[in-house]
Amino acid sequence: MSQLDLNLFVLLVLLACGIFSHNSAVTIAAGVLIVFKITPLSMFFPLLQQHGLNIGIIILTIGVLTPIASGKLHGDEILKSFLHWKSLCAIAIGLFVAWLGGRGVQLMSNQPNIVAGLLIGTVAGVAVLRGVPVGPLIAAGILSLLIGTGR
Repeated sequence: MSQLDLNLFVLLVLLACGIFSHNSAVTIAAGVLIVFKITPLSMFFPLLQQHGLNIGIIILTIGVLTPIASGKLHGDEILKSFLHWKSLCAIAIGLFVAWLGGRGVQLMSNQPNIVAGLLIGTVAGVAVLRGVPVGPLIAAGILSLLIGTGR
């Protein structure tokens, strides 16, 4: 089996895992990449590899900041978050998770061979443990702590 066929097979397995686990992010991502792979759109892979992660993080950040922009989260609630111990813990954990995510991005960039394992673990966590598919960057950050690479 050629390398291209094996890569397409992996994408098809990830697509099936995404469908099975009701993980729309993995399903859509694998589906889009399959379409890119089997059409002339494959010429855009270098662009996707170079900018895809940053564009995804920007879109995720927009989603996280939307409650502030829309007014659903009021300014006084934000200020009060610095006064309650639960909110202070949430801020500390948010800082830690963002730091882990940064380590994860660096690890995934430096060692792309681990990406498949991280995705499979995330999809399995969604399917088997009824988790939420937000884990690859954080998982990579934790992995970077365990294997000693990263910032």
